[in-house]
Amino acid sequence: MLPRIIICDDEEGMRRYLNKMLQSWGYHVEDFADPLLLLNSIEQHDTEADLLLLDVKMPQMNGIEVLKQLQTINVKLPVIIMTGHGTIESAVEAMKIGAYDYLTKPFPQEKLFAVVKHTLEQHHLREENFSLKRELREQKVPAQPIFRSDIFRQAYNLALSVADSDLSVLVLGESGTGKELVAAAVHYASPRKNNRFLALNCATLSEPLLESQLFGHVKGAFTGAVHAQKGLLEAANYGTLFLDEIGELSPSLQAKLLRVLQEGEFIPVGSTRIKKVDVRFVAATNKNLQQEVADGEFREDLYYRLNVFPVELPPLREREEDIEPLAEHFLHKIALKTRRIVTGIESEALDALKNYHWPGNVRELENVMERCSILARDGVIQISHLPFANKKPQSADPQDLPLNLRETERLQVIRALRETKWNKSQAAELLGVTRRTIDRKIKEFDLTRNELLA
Repeated sequence: MLPRIIICDDEEGMRRYLNKMLQSWGYHVEDFADPLLLLNSIEQHDTEADLLLLDVKMPQMNGIEVLKQLQTINVKLPVIIMTGHGTIESAVEAMKIGAYDYLTKPFPQEKLFAVVKHTLEQHHLREENFSLKRELREQKVPAQPIFRSDIFRQAYNLALSVADSDLSVLVLGESGTGKELVAAAVHYASPRKNNRFLALNCATLSEPLLESQLFGHVKGAFTGAVHAQKGLLEAANYGTLFLDEIGELSPSLQAKLLRVLQEGEFIPVGSTRIKKVDVRFVAATNKNLQQEVADGEFREDLYYRLNVFPVELPPLREREEDIEPLAEHFLHKIALKTRRIVTGIESEALDALKNYHWPGNVRELENVMERCSILARDGVIQISHLPFANKKPQSADPQDLPLNLRETERLQVIRALRETKWNKSQAAELLGVTRRTIDRKIKEFDLTRNELLA
């Protein structure tokens, strides 16, 4: 809908001039010669508008008094003050009170057009930012996954179908596909929703720290344990505990977690006292746990305890319909955090987003949108802003790849580290593996930062 603009000026000639100009630019216009009639119309909700052009010198009531009255009745209407050369001080006073801008009479058409357009845009951005902040404040549970695709909807509905029970859920899928969001959705759709949902990434901590985080410890259990600390198991009692990258658990911790699943009990680090808990488990992994079991890397009994209800999330490259709404969601989120407003994505850039293979999935898309929001200075994302826009697609010809499997793996690790400038976490996301795996491969292939980035 086209913006509506109100004019309030006691000079008939000025009202005619403004009406003619504003209507020629496509705006809806309503004018008032009497500021008292204007205030009454606004207060009675007979007049709705997006902008007010307000003269300062009027016989019934001056513009400053009108502006104060508008604030009293709490009208969020952007105001441009119109003033003559002799009343610049009034314009400055109006700006201090809350006017957006001012025009000094006589003003040319170009000046009028620029000030009106800029004020409408700034007001729209402020309102949008306010709305985003209000939505964030009112949000009591984690955001739900953003999707339009049937393939993701099927997986999501499958996860929600088990929410009412206490069955363990195993969420499978590549890194960055939204496994924690789905786990949170299961919790908040369950009878446990009024209790805590806690998450722990099993790949980010060393074994001793992970054990302490999970089971807690008593005072003096290890060097530096000057106080007793509850673990996440106890903190999530009667709630849900999400264990991400469950495939990274050591054999020792696998055995201890199995006891919790079987018996509902555990022993804090350094203690001999058994504690009981009632926790619902949702675990996630990007590994093939069946293969890990076959290779002796993961306990078979724990696997079957966790894999009571498996849900597999599709990668982003298989959900093309979800890319546009996800991109828009991230741009809103970034705008709230950084105040960088992006109003659109050009069609060529959107096509490139949909055709990209997204090795880092939704997490990579968020990173790309954050980068683009910085580069899109005019508020529109163009194809040149995309980090992969000028890269040629990798050849799919098997003859172009080394025959040696280990060498192929080494080259892929090198490529990921070079593309991310040795950012191991980002390289892990690109390859769909854990940070711990990247560290292991760097050591295995004897790779060094200076050599790769030289």
